[in-house]
Amino acid sequence: MEALILAGGKAERLGDAAEGRPKPLVPVAGRPIAAYQVARLAEAGVRRVILSVAAGNETVFEDELSGLGAEVVAVGEPEPLGRGGGLRLAAQQRQASGPVLALNGDELLGVDLTDLLERHRQRGGAATIVVSRVRSPFGVVELAADDAVAGFREAPLLPEWVNSGVYVLDEEALERLPERGDHEDTTFPELAREGKLFAYRNESYWLTVNTPKQLREADEFMRGHPELAPRVPERA
Repeated sequence: MEALILAGGKAERLGDAAEGRPKPLVPVAGRPIAAYQVARLAEAGVRRVILSVAAGNETVFEDELSGLGAEVVAVGEPEPLGRGGGLRLAAQQRQASGPVLALNGDELLGVDLTDLLERHRQRGGAATIVVSRVRSPFGVVELAADDAVAGFREAPLLPEWVNSGVYVLDEEALERLPERGDHEDTTFPELAREGKLFAYRNESYWLTVNTPKQLREADEFMRGHPELAPRVPERA
């Protein structure tokens, strides 16, 4: 089993909080974001993880993510290819066929990857995307039929589901990834129209790390849940 990670983010919105590191290598609770991902993938049976990174960052990714239970191979993008193009580039380095897990390198999810793979196989689609619910950034006002205020709720979960950046991609989906650009603009809408795209609902945590505030929140969450820290396998 192999997996792909999009790891070309420059952490521009994180500013000084990134300390000059690529976003997937920014520490959360003392460990790179991508280290959590590689460890979770290894626990799900993935033995080879291919990362699409900015050219010149290959060695630092391979060094910082080694020893987590899976072989790590970093592939440098000769130029920015977009997320779909980055996935396509990484997929070209696979050594096996069949479905692959694919992740955005700047997000942490509590999804059961083994169950995700099983559900994907059962449905027989070309791709499965993990979706999560988000909280409103504002409190909401509940209104009665006559516009009387019935109550208030602080930052409730919204009813809609959001693509949260973890996928299972079969051969057909991989072949239809763009050479440049975003798969969410091309590949996924096309597969959805053809009835070949399915969703997997994540009811657990979903942490995105785009701003200093989100980085602090992710750091606090992971420090409060030490059981989620990557476990380094014992060496023979």
